[in-house]
Amino acid sequence: MTEKLLQFIWQFGYYNNASLTTINGENLAILFLGSFNKNQGPDFSNAKIKIGSTTFAGNIELHLKTSDWNKHQHETDINYKNVILHVVFEHDQRVNDIPVLEIGSRISNLLLERYTLFMENVTFLPCGNNIQSINNLVLSAWKERLLVERLTRKSKHVLECLAQSSNHWEEVFWWLLARNFGAKLNSEAFEAIARSIPINVLAKHKHSIHQLQALLLGQANLLKGEFDDEYPKLLQREYIFLQKKYNLHPYSIPVVFLRMRPGNFPTIRLAQLAMLIHQTSHLISKILDTKLLAEIRSLLEVTANDFWHYHYTFNQASSFKKKTLGTEMANNILINTVVPVLFAYGVFHNNEACKEKALQWLEEVPAERNSITEGFVKSGVVNKCAYDSQALIELKNEYCNDKRCLDCSIGNYLLREAAQEYKAISRPVPA
Repeated sequence: MTEKLLQFIWQFGYYNNASLTTINGENLAILFLGSFNKNQGPDFSNAKIKIGSTTFAGNIELHLKTSDWNKHQHETDINYKNVILHVVFEHDQRVNDIPVLEIGSRISNLLLERYTLFMENVTFLPCGNNIQSINNLVLSAWKERLLVERLTRKSKHVLECLAQSSNHWEEVFWWLLARNFGAKLNSEAFEAIARSIPINVLAKHKHSIHQLQALLLGQANLLKGEFDDEYPKLLQREYIFLQKKYNLHPYSIPVVFLRMRPGNFPTIRLAQLAMLIHQTSHLISKILDTKLLAEIRSLLEVTANDFWHYHYTFNQASSFKKKTLGTEMANNILINTVVPVLFAYGVFHNNEACKEKALQWLEEVPAERNSITEGFVKSGVVNKCAYDSQALIELKNEYCNDKRCLDCSIGNYLLREAAQEYKAISRPVPA
């Protein structure tokens, strides 16, 4: 038993509330259990109770033991002056004249055992053995809430970037798009490179793929040294000119090539990013204006230019292979850049249509396959699309990993189920 669990039980009434009496034997009726207080002060505020024939209004405090009142130094805290009832799991000693309700014997052992199993479970999911019994409506509603929580949190980062860009949505989208192209190992480097090149500079040179590549690869410090091929020499000359013209300062930390597939090398990803800029314009406007995800997906169908068909790096030739962005990478960009920026735009402008479109588009993107989603699938949870996979990732990272079962709709459902079973077969409460 924990104090948080006791608060949870009180808040949702998961105890036998028949024939309540205080520890002094006085008849007790809970007219209103109070509003859960997440701030400083008693656990539940504005409660109303009736003891005998007298009605009281005020606050309710919960503890595992009555003596915790003094341990927590409430007797000297003015915030606790209006406590009308002290609810405890176990009454161990008298500490003041506040009426005490002991509810330990009124709580389902099945509920306590199930919660203990959740807390002690070291497998993938705390509730892994029970999750298959969850009502589909409960799971569906919880997934939607998880997804909104995830996108709301991501929106905070987008809006921070927006403030840094003087509310320039195209600039922000460019930064975050570049970050996404950098994947996990080069995300920070790629965003820094994007921030080092103003979007208006890119717009001036969008019709020249060579100049765009020179800007991106040069700012990544990938055009230094001696080259054998004419193409990197061309890019090098272009970059020297553009660097002086715009007073550009290259990113100082080297991008990473180690521990990644050649198709993900920063040279290839920057070349593809340059081609995306070359072939498109006003991307954020297109995302806001179109209703069809297919139109945005078609914009991501880019291939690095001819030199890269035979290279992964500048000084080492390879067999012919077109360096297309690929469906998996396009899906990643839709999930991790397009949808969060669209949702953030809806948050910023209080535009529910944008937020709804973001959620709808996730239903049209294939589900992510990773260790987290596979863990849920093994536990019997459906993972059909990115809407599902993003919700499941949020559930695992923000709830399951920290054993936040009391804050989780699934955990709530399973504990409520145990409480209801107890009430159906409840043993009589001693007088």
